[in-house]
Amino acid sequence: MNMPAFLTAGTNAAEGITEAADKVAEAVKEVSRFWKWWEGFYPSAINFLIKLVIAYVIYIIGKRIIRSVLGITKRAMEKANGEAGVVTFVQSLLKTLLYCMLIILIATYIGIPGSTFVALVGSVGVTIGLALQGSLSNFAGGVLILLVKPFRVGDYIITGTFEGTVTEIDIFYTKMLTIDNRLVVLPNGALSNSNITNVTNEVVRRLDLVIPIGYNDDIRTVKSLLTDLAMKNDMVLKEDHKIDVFVGNFGDDAVEISLRVWVSKDNFFVCRAELLEAIKYCFDENGITIPFHQLDVMVKKEA
Repeated sequence: MNMPAFLTAGTNAAEGITEAADKVAEAVKEVSRFWKWWEGFYPSAINFLIKLVIAYVIYIIGKRIIRSVLGITKRAMEKANGEAGVVTFVQSLLKTLLYCMLIILIATYIGIPGSTFVALVGSVGVTIGLALQGSLSNFAGGVLILLVKPFRVGDYIITGTFEGTVTEIDIFYTKMLTIDNRLVVLPNGALSNSNITNVTNEVVRRLDLVIPIGYNDDIRTVKSLLTDLAMKNDMVLKEDHKIDVFVGNFGDDAVEISLRVWVSKDNFFVCRAELLEAIKYCFDENGITIPFHQLDVMVKKEA
């Protein structure tokens, strides 16, 4: 039997009201739970933000303190006549250690547990160590260079295909400038295990020149002229150093006369250029020939 329409409409309306009331009640519960969560989270969030601000202030202050410590250390080492390479290396190492200590201090203040931080640093250290084996090798090479001292800042060295003046010895790399003012960065690990020629290690250097003359020229005259030129040059060291002029070799088209003099390491290249120029003018004035290779080309014409 069908119910009257007004009874059905009343029942549906009651069900709708009940469902709406349930949704409102559920929404009120959600709001209540969120409010309780917020009441517990709000103080913690505020405290954490305050700690972050204070941690940033600690970082700024610590950064300034580190700069001051580095400056005092540098001035003290320079006052004690420390080598430039050692000063740079110690500065870099000390800077790294101080910043690590500052980071540990900030992390501890924020609330990171010490054991967790140590475990994290250990795992990260192992990972970084495996990934940066070359860098660790460079660090060990830098320490070895400072201990053995095959060269110092300011020395002119030759290693492999590179040569130049050492400008800086860092923790991982050594920097040098070439003659044409190019910067070369060499890893300390490879540098400590390679052959190095330190050109300016000693105060004086021997300058060797090989001058070819013709077979028809008088050797005694040439030796006398070269000796006079060396004696007249102010950069050639005469006291306690001998000037040698002798026949070095009989070439295919020339007699090779060797001239050996001693000069200060700072005047090496300038003295070499001056002597070569003076020799050329002197030989021209005295009729001494400087042989050079010649190529004769014959062209045949067919009849």
